[in-house]
Amino acid sequence: MEERIRRIYVPMTETGFYILFCLQTPQHGYGIGQQVKEITGNAVCISPGTMYGTLSKMEKDGLITFYAEKEKRKLYQITPLGKEILELEISRIERLYKNSKGESVHE
Repeated sequence: MEERIRRIYVPMTETGFYILFCLQTPQHGYGIGQQVKEITGNAVCISPGTMYGTLSKMEKDGLITFYAEKEKRKLYQITPLGKEILELEISRIERLYKNSKGESVHE
């Protein structure tokens, strides 16, 4: 993985995390927004400007790719690089959670 990409995305913004997480299956921007609201109990709402700006940047950086067009909506899917970044971020969050509970990272 290119170090520049790692520095940009880890640690990841909450928006970036949820977008990559949702794109483990092909999805369009509106669908991602709805899924994020659902899984967070409406605690996180991604505005259209943030959504499409983030999708564009992630596509340019190779974390996601265009998958197909369905009903005039572009569907995106996570790439292997995106999966690697998502896994790094999940590991980082798990480590933070364990440390907050006083657990050793090596347990």
